[in-house]
Parts: sequence; C-alpha cells; structure tokens
Amino acid sequence: MSNEQYGATANYKRNEQGYRDKALKLFPWLCGRCAREFFYSNLRELTVHHVDHDHTNNPQDGSNWELLCLYCHDNEHAKYTEHEQHPTRVDAGDNNQDLATYNPFADLQAMLKK
Repeated sequence: MSNEQYGATANYKRNEQGYRDKALKLFPWLCGRCAREFFYSNLRELTVHHVDHDHTNNPQDGSNWELLCLYCHDNEHAKYTEHEQHPTRVDAGDNNQDLATYNPFADLQAMLKK
C-alpha cells in the first residue's frame, strides 16, 4: 500500500470513528429496522447507516444516520444492488394493468339483513 493510499484509509477510518461515536451518543443502541438491542459486549455489530448513502454527509444532529445491525445494514444495501441489476419502473396513473373485478362486499347489505 502506498503512503497516499494509507493516508486516505487512515483519514476515512478517523472520520468514520468520529461520526460513529457521535451516533452512538445520540441514538439508543437499537437496530432501526429489527429493534435488536445492543450492549457493550456486542456493540461492534451495530453500524451507522447513511440514509442518503453519502458518507461525506455527516450533520452533527445525526439526521443522515441510523443505527442498523450488520444484517439489516447488509439488507439495506442489497436492495439498491438488486435494483441496479433488475430495475423496475412504475408510472403513476399507468392503467395498462389488469384491474381486479371481484368485489367481496358486493352482497354485504343482503347478508347483514339475514
């Protein structure tokens, strides 16, 4: 590893540790998705997720962070990877889809009178 690469890696780790420490002070030690609770013994499994996926966007109020366990964090990033591999698009007002024709409450009034 060159000195330049080492410096960039060290700088990234320092910045990451800075916002991680802040996030752990701001938020309860719970996964924001599955609500798993964390303690000092397993705190290394709790990650800081950037909501907008921009690791340079670190507001001091923590508005771009959420704490996620390793599993939920991986799942969150997998959603974007899968979307890139298999993009789908739904346009508002797209009426080219088949509409449901069955109405389970069509005869409800008559059933209630019985």
